[in-house]
Amino acid sequence: MLLLSGVLACAFAVAATAGEVRLQSLVPYAEDNFVAANIKAECPIGRQLADFVREFSARSGVNVVFDDAASQATEGRVLMLEIIDAQSVGNAWTGHMKSTSVLGVLYDNGERIAAFRARRHSRGGFGAGFKGSCSVLGRTVRAIGSDIASWLVSPVDGARLGDL
Repeated sequence: MLLLSGVLACAFAVAATAGEVRLQSLVPYAEDNFVAANIKAECPIGRQLADFVREFSARSGVNVVFDDAASQATEGRVLMLEIIDAQSVGNAWTGHMKSTSVLGVLYDNGERIAAFRARRHSRGGFGAGFKGSCSVLGRTVRAIGSDIASWLVSPVDGARLGDL
C-alpha cells in the first residue's frame, strides 16, 4: 500500500507540472529593439508584462512560474519573450498614443513548439488626461499579457495577437 501511494504521489506531481510554463520575471528588450532610452529607464514594462502573463495565465489554468535562469534549453515548457518595440507619443494634454510590440516563442524540452507576434495600442482609456505615459504603456502590456495567456492555452505557430 505504501508503494502504491508513492507511485500515485509521483504521478500527481508529474501531472501538476505538465501545465507549468517557465518565464523570466523581467521580459528583456530584444537586442535590436526600437525602444527609446527614456522608456527603458522610466517605465517598468518588462516586469509588468511578466506579471500580467502570470496573472492572466492563472485565470486560464496555466501555471506560469518565474525562472530567471530559464532558456530555450531548459527542461519542460519555457516561454521566451522579448519586447521589440514600445512607442510613447503624446501626453495627457495633447493625447496619448502608445504601443508595445512583443515576440514570443514557446519551447518544450528545448524543442520549439510555437511562436507569436503581439502588439497593442492605447490612447489611455477613460481619464487619459490624468494618466502618465508609463501608465498608458502599462495598459498595452496588460492587454498583451492577456493575449499571451489565451494563446498559452492553445498555442498556434505564427499567431498574430492583439492589434496586429
